[in-house]
Order: sequence, then C-alpha cells, then structure tokens
Amino acid sequence: MTHKSLLWRFTLFSIMVAVFSLTNIRVQGSNPAFEQNESRFSTSSDDTLRMNRISFTPRSDGLGYVIRFHQSTRVDSFSLIQPASDLIQLEFFHSNIDTLGIQFPTYNEDVQEVRLYKLENSYGVDIYLGQQLQVISNAYTDMQSKDILVALTYSSTRKVEVFTQQFLARNWYLSLNPDNALDVLAPTMPSQVNLDQEYEQVKGKLRFDTVIIDPGHGGDDPGNIGYRNIEEKDVVLSISKKLGSYIEEYLPDVKVIYTRETDRYVDLEERGSIANRAEGDLFISIHADGWTSSSVYGSSVFFLGLHRSDAAFEVMKRENSVFTTHSQELFNLTEEDLLIYELAHSGYIATSERIAYMIEDQFRTRANRKSRGVKQAGFVVLYQASMPAVLIETGFLSNPAEQRFLTSDYGQSIIASAIFRAIRDYKIEYEKNQN
Repeated sequence: MTHKSLLWRFTLFSIMVAVFSLTNIRVQGSNPAFEQNESRFSTSSDDTLRMNRISFTPRSDGLGYVIRFHQSTRVDSFSLIQPASDLIQLEFFHSNIDTLGIQFPTYNEDVQEVRLYKLENSYGVDIYLGQQLQVISNAYTDMQSKDILVALTYSSTRKVEVFTQQFLARNWYLSLNPDNALDVLAPTMPSQVNLDQEYEQVKGKLRFDTVIIDPGHGGDDPGNIGYRNIEEKDVVLSISKKLGSYIEEYLPDVKVIYTRETDRYVDLEERGSIANRAEGDLFISIHADGWTSSSVYGSSVFFLGLHRSDAAFEVMKRENSVFTTHSQELFNLTEEDLLIYELAHSGYIATSERIAYMIEDQFRTRANRKSRGVKQAGFVVLYQASMPAVLIETGFLSNPAEQRFLTSDYGQSIIASAIFRAIRDYKIEYEKNQN
C-alpha cells in the first residue's frame, strides 16, 4: 500500500471521528445557547406566571403588616394606589398570569378580603382593609424571591386621609363588562328567526302594557348610607329613571309609572296602591344594599314569599322598616299573611319568580355582577302590589368598589339595561304564550 493511500485513509477516519463527536455533542444538548433557545420556544408554559398563594403577616418591626403575593416568576411590571383608607388596588402586568388553584389567606378584622379581576393583559387586585385600620401602603419586589410584597405602615387618620386623596380609584368593572352589556336592542332569550314577525303579529293585542317602577326610600328615609355617605335613595332614583327611559324608548307601547320621581317619601302601602290603581302588569322595586363589612358585594333579586334564609330575613327587616313623620314603624308580615297571599296569588308568585331569575341571569351573564341569588322574602311593598312583583338589590353601597360602580353613569346604565332586557324578554315570552 502506498504512502498516499495510507495518508488518505487516515484523513478519512479523522473526519468521521470529528463528525461523530460533533453530532454526539449536539444530541446530548451540551451547547448552552442551544438549550436556552429550546427552553424559550419549546413550550409556552414557561412564560406563565403562576400566582400560587396570597398571605399576610404582622411586620417584624411591629409597624404594620406585609401582604405577600407568592409567584413562580417576576411580573413584567406592577402599580399600586390607595384611593381610600380601607381599599388598596394593584395591577399586575404579564403576558400570561395563572391564578388557578390560588390559596387565599385566612382573613381577620384588619385584612378582610383580597379580590382578583382578570383583565385583558393584566390582573387587577382589590385589598379590603378594616375601617379601624389606618395604614399607608407601598409595594415592591422581594429581592430574595420573585414575590410582590405590599407593606402596610401604621399611620394617623389625618396622614392617611391626605395620602389617599391623591389617587382616583380604578373601576375594574369598566374592563370586565362585555361590549354588549349596554345593548338593549336585540333580545337574548328567544332565538327563533321569525321572532320579530311573531312579535308584530301580537303587538295589537298587547296585555303587558304597564310597568311600575318603584325607587326605594326617598325624602326623610335615605335608605342605606353607603361608603362616604352616599344615600341609597339618590342612587336608586337615578337607576329607576334610566330604566324608565329605556322602556319608553324601546317599548313605546308600554306605559311607565313611577311610585316617586323626585326625592320624596312614599310609604310602603301607598307604593302598592299606586301600582294597583294603574293596573300594572309588573312591579319593579329597586334598592341598593348595605352592610357593616365593606368587603361584602353582589346583587340579589327577591320575590314575595316566606324568607328561606337568614340573609333574606335580614334584608326583609331593613327594607320593611320605614320612617314616617309620626313614628318609626316596623311592618311585620307573619307566615300566615304570606301563606294566604300565596294561596290567593299563586300565579303572581310563579311569574315573579320567573322574572326574578331572568333579571338575575342578565346581571350575571351580561352585566358581570356577582350574583347573591334569587330569594324569597316577605316584603311589604311587594305584598301590597296585586301583580307580579320583584325587589332588586343592585349591589352594596358599603363596598367602595361597588359604590363607585353604582354611582357612576356607566354603572347605572349597565344595571338599568340589564333590568330592561329581562323585562323585554319576559314581555315577548308572555305575549307569545298568549298568542
């Protein structure tokens, strides 16, 4: 074998060894740059920020609390505001935040609730504090972990008041409500293509032509006094007028009767009498709730009957208690009263329940309200009305976030349009059945 032939074979063997070695290195993934590329693009799960737990504890220096948001990775950015002494709001920005299975802390009288709102590109957070707790808040990233810490530092009432006045509270509902929440034109319940034609056919034979709108309280009876002294009577009158305007514009063949159109007192029996004299087809009493805790929130819809829960009983007692110029009087409907009413007006009870669930469905699915359910309770104002009747608690004025929603023009329009859609859909359903 010649020298050239040996040299050529040795060179070929060396090339094969080199190629094998390089291939082996690539297969084992020992190239750091390649590994980084792979982890970046192989799966999107690595880009997810998992919020696992929220906890709080007294500070080691005894000057307040620390609230910790336990996270799998750092947020892109965050912001904090404190628009009220008992409300702190944060917004966490990240492309994908997963809160599934998050563990919430055991609350106490100081830190009463932490609530999350999933927004389009971020998460909104409301932290509700006890009204007796006077603190100034600050947020920062924990240098020892990937968590977000919120420091609450004890302060004087005056300093907290000055500090909070620089912030305007965020209303997460503005981001949460669907685009069609204010749409009052297209019926959502019936789906038949020829529904409009059927509606026109029975339009001349209408029997559902009068709705009574009852704004709760009024005059010397302010109703619930909400956060920062907002009065229920003013909020519900505004919502009632918006509801009436929707009916007058989009159901022009339906007459709207108000039990009050101004800030005046009308006693409970007279409200029912107004409805009966007008021969109404539906009685809607509109209210706003209140509670000792500022963290309670959500809407409820009631129809007349025996109160089935302690919560319904408490609402009934508050709404049946009315102020007159002569005395403070609490109306009590006994179980016997309600049973007699149910026997005499069983059709009204069933219809009232049906309408109550339609309103609740609109609140929950279109207006994005937390539903506290449809309930029965012995309301005097409903007892006096000889027609289908419901009482709506639109939300809690004692809750800072919900109060801002219920006192805003946008929030009131959302509530009024939801009630309107339920009335309209029931009207169409009723007339179709009559036909």
